[in-house]
Amino acid sequence: MVPYIDVMLVLLIIFMATAPMLMQGVKVDLPEASSDPVENQDSEPLIVSVNAGGELFLNLGNEKQVLALATIKDRVSKVMKRNPNKPVLIWGDEAVSYGEVVTVMVALQQAGAPSVGLVTENP
Repeated sequence: MVPYIDVMLVLLIIFMATAPMLMQGVKVDLPEASSDPVENQDSEPLIVSVNAGGELFLNLGNEKQVLALATIKDRVSKVMKRNPNKPVLIWGDEAVSYGEVVTVMVALQQAGAPSVGLVTENP
C-alpha cells in the first residue's frame, strides 16, 4: 500500500509541475467579459493569437513565429480538411482593434472553421 501512495504523490507533483506548461498560444492581455464557458471539447483547439501589435500567431509548430493572415488561413484550411470538427479560438489582446479581430475571424471561417470562439478573461 505504501509504494502506491509514493507513486501517487510523485505523479501528483509531475502533473502540478506540467499543468502550467500546457497553456497554448502567445501571451496576450485578454479582455475581461462575463460569459458562459464553452462546453468541454475532446480535441485540442486550434488557437490563433493576435498580440497588441497586431501580429498573428498559430499554435501549430513554432508558436513564436509571426505569420501572415494568408499563411494562417492556408494552414487552418489544411487542418480543417483533416478534422472538420476541430474547435478554433482567437486570443485577441485587448489593445487590438475590433476590426483586426473580425478580419481574422472572417479568414478563419473562409478557411473552413464552422465556428470561431473568442477567448476572454473572467473579471
